[in-house]
Amino acid sequence: MPAEIYLGLISGTSRDGVEAVLAWPGGPLGWEVIAHRRHPYPAAIAERLAEIIVAEQARLQDLGQLDASVGEVFADAALGLLDQAGLAPDAVRAIGSHGQTLYHGPVAFPAFSWQIGDPFRIAERTGIDTVALFRQRDIAAGGEGAPLACALHAACFAHPDVSRAVVNIGGISNITWLRPGQPVSGYDCGPGNTLMDAWIRELTGRPFDANGEWAARGTVRYGLLDTLRADPFLALEPPKTTGPEYFSLGWLEDRLATIGDIGQDVDVQATLTEFTASIIADAVLHGRPAGEPCEVLVCGGGVHNLELMRRLRERLGDVPVAETGTLGLPAEQVEAAAFAWLARQTLANRAGNMAEVTGAAGPRILGCVIPGALPKG
Repeated sequence: MPAEIYLGLISGTSRDGVEAVLAWPGGPLGWEVIAHRRHPYPAAIAERLAEIIVAEQARLQDLGQLDASVGEVFADAALGLLDQAGLAPDAVRAIGSHGQTLYHGPVAFPAFSWQIGDPFRIAERTGIDTVALFRQRDIAAGGEGAPLACALHAACFAHPDVSRAVVNIGGISNITWLRPGQPVSGYDCGPGNTLMDAWIRELTGRPFDANGEWAARGTVRYGLLDTLRADPFLALEPPKTTGPEYFSLGWLEDRLATIGDIGQDVDVQATLTEFTASIIADAVLHGRPAGEPCEVLVCGGGVHNLELMRRLRERLGDVPVAETGTLGLPAEQVEAAAFAWLARQTLANRAGNMAEVTGAAGPRILGCVIPGALPKG
């Protein structure tokens, strides 16, 4: 059997199945197929492909163009940063691009997570090797595909004597527990900013509640708060992740419809802010080691919501709360720094996931590497 064998896979526009070949650099043409298999699609998948491709062509075109357009924006961001820093592209070893999540479906069957932002355009525009598609390998190995920043949290924020909870408040909130002498743990708590942003956008057209000022004028409706807190996701044991496709405006409106008196619109905003503060505080207090020192480090855009931070501190009582910037990594930079770190892990052939966090079958090298340019010489 030849020593250097390659396997090729494709499904053509007929959508009737997958053609698979084994080939090697031999034979009279210099490239010889040594085995072939035509693997039909299961009928249900073939029908679904036909339905999507034939009936949804305009939508698929929109999604494809959006993927390309988001990739161009990511490339613009990279080039703009290089210009700001006064660096040439060849000063950068690699880009780690998470992309823009459209849908996170870790409990779908089969599970998946879908990010757009064409990484090939980033590599082409910048000339820099680009690592992308980080979540998919972890999900293929049975994990949730998230949270992935826990490894960076452990590398940067672990303390030899003090337990630390690193809380990221983005659209979704997640927590990483760093306990001395114990394995790292982490999971999604539930909504971060997503419901607050969705409600104020729906009612006022504003994209977010700046400093939490609108919420601060409202009154928490505890009947509504109890209804929100009864969602079964919050009671699940880790590993668990979620996204705004679950905690959506529709999810909120369904629950509002069950409450007789929800008060004013501003009261709903106050209640949503309390909801986010409460589920984060629950995660901290539940995981806090009894009788041992513990502190919370917060990152993500939620740190700028002063009302949210006030409510979180109030619920945590004597647990100290600070921003990650107090240790040298500003709150709004942590997530992007994590994917730069993960790109380095990938290029060094080191695992990027933490299987104990995501639930994957084991450590995995994450992402695909798209070369920025052909090697010289």
